[in-house]
Amino acid sequence: MAMKSKVLIVGGTGYLGKRLVKASLAQGHETYVLHREEIGVDIEKVQMLLSFKQQGAHLVIGSFNDHQSLVKVVKLVDVVICAISGVHIRSHQILLQLKLVDAIKEAGNVKRFLPSEFGTDPARMENAMEPGRVTFEDKMVVRRAIEEAGIPFTYISANCFAGYFLGGLCQPGFILPSREQVRLLGDGNQKAIYVDEDDIATYSIKTIDDPRTLNKTVYIRPPQNILSQREVVQIWEKLIGKELLKSSISEQEFLAIMKEQVGLTHYYHVCYEGCLANFEIGDGAEEASKLYPEVKYTTVE
Repeated sequence: MAMKSKVLIVGGTGYLGKRLVKASLAQGHETYVLHREEIGVDIEKVQMLLSFKQQGAHLVIGSFNDHQSLVKVVKLVDVVICAISGVHIRSHQILLQLKLVDAIKEAGNVKRFLPSEFGTDPARMENAMEPGRVTFEDKMVVRRAIEEAGIPFTYISANCFAGYFLGGLCQPGFILPSREQVRLLGDGNQKAIYVDEDDIATYSIKTIDDPRTLNKTVYIRPPQNILSQREVVQIWEKLIGKELLKSSISEQEFLAIMKEQVGLTHYYHVCYEGCLANFEIGDGAEEASKLYPEVKYTTVE
């Protein structure tokens, strides 16, 4: 048996980060969680960090404002996974990773880096609209820095986080499903791909010691979860035994309300253009559910 890599999770108390910590420990990796010294009175974060420690993780102090602290921490591990936020409803900090890239480059020991991606593949979004294109542009800046520094990588494209998309039946701004009505985006027939957040973490950790995923993009496309908004609504209707009242928002109407909101732009590309499912995975990329058929993923239902 090959030795499992030691893993550093940056952003380990975040929405996806805490799941990555859990998955890394569950798969038997020695796991380090970076945190800032000045955590202040954020008692929930402190309690989460202590619970990680009880589960066997190592808590390590470092800061994006202190290059040497990052280098020191990076030298402890084989793999670095970053899960800092790139969603504007929380905070957008993608370019902070450039400091992490510098630290990894200086440390010189990291066998693999998974930057904070986990959504739509930014390499396929060069025609994304304003104001949402900043997310993809920033992620590509980080990718270029990684590749120029010669750092081995895996990019994870996990498509739609189920918690955000499915809970509200693919309607922006809703995370609980109505039992009465739903607004379809356009005709509601564009396919998207929904992945449970715990499954995203499980698949991501599976890739880190896998030579098949080195220097590649890994798409997470569980076959049963490639569905249109209409199909998602039908599953919900079946579960509650009732048909919802349906209305629709046209592309023009959606574009009009989208102008100021970054997140809405992403919904537009997913739900009106079908940007997640309208291409075949080509050479230089892999699909997670095919690589790891042993993972029993959570279905949309």
